[in-house]
Amino acid sequence: MKYRTIGTGPHRREVSVLALGAMLFGSVTDEKTSFALLDRYVEAGGNFIDTSDNYAFWTDGGQGGQSEELLGRWRRSRGAGDGIVVATKLGARPLAPGTSYTDNPEGLSAKVIRESAERSREKLGVERLDLLYAHIDDHTVPQRETVEGFGALVAEGTVGLLGVSNQAVWRVERARAIAAAAGLPGYEVLQYQHSYLRPRADVPGDLFPDGSLGHAGAELAAYLRAEPALTLVAYSPLLGGAYARPERLPGDYDHPGTPARLAALREVARETGATPGQVVLAWQIGHELPVLPLAGVSSLAQLEENLAAVDLELSAEQRARLDAAH
Repeated sequence: MKYRTIGTGPHRREVSVLALGAMLFGSVTDEKTSFALLDRYVEAGGNFIDTSDNYAFWTDGGQGGQSEELLGRWRRSRGAGDGIVVATKLGARPLAPGTSYTDNPEGLSAKVIRESAERSREKLGVERLDLLYAHIDDHTVPQRETVEGFGALVAEGTVGLLGVSNQAVWRVERARAIAAAAGLPGYEVLQYQHSYLRPRADVPGDLFPDGSLGHAGAELAAYLRAEPALTLVAYSPLLGGAYARPERLPGDYDHPGTPARLAALREVARETGATPGQVVLAWQIGHELPVLPLAGVSSLAQLEENLAAVDLELSAEQRARLDAAH
């Protein structure tokens, strides 16, 4: 396994370059399988596990919490200590069963931040959350209140690092500026959807009526170049298995640039003897920007394939060819 530092200051952590997504653990993925996946990931040197307080509410129409609860049971049964970095998120938990984060989210008020973080600590069985993200934006609450709410938890020692996901870059920068001016900790880890194939950013959705703010596009890449202390955690790097099964490719990837990048990807995969998915993960891990792929799995075979990508070295020429395809 290889490792990278996330964050700065006293709460910075060394994490494995391949993060494990636990979104469906305890719901779609049963407990026995989930435990086996977690055990194998840790055995291979992995120590960066990702969840959220709303995972996976859509599987049963509830409010989520199954993933955090399973991770708590696994941690206790294995005696997992501080070497395992667990990241969780708040802000997108439905306030009532049968609702969603698009119509009834908990939001990012100071009250919600405190109560949600406490609930996550109890479920995970930890005294401190290693990394806590603002899962989605909340325009109903002043950003200063959100920044101060997160900062208070860091000051109390119940949260280590702060992160943000699915927000416009200008909102992220404004929150970080507010924190800096007030002498408070700011967001240091950015979690956005990022893969080798590039989606159209102008396709509207329920959460983003003007087009997706959840993809790591050109503006976010430029932000990372300007702020080298930040880290991008890339969720859905394998696009839900679409590199192995192209029929799963989401509609916002249906544009003229996709075939050229797929051709370059498959060419490099043939040259290296790796799968296209492994090439994608290796491309991210060795990226000039600080990118940590966050991959979810439902079987040991999938996990083993992803773990093997950590040791896949792409040549400078192969990287240049992959990058140039458009």
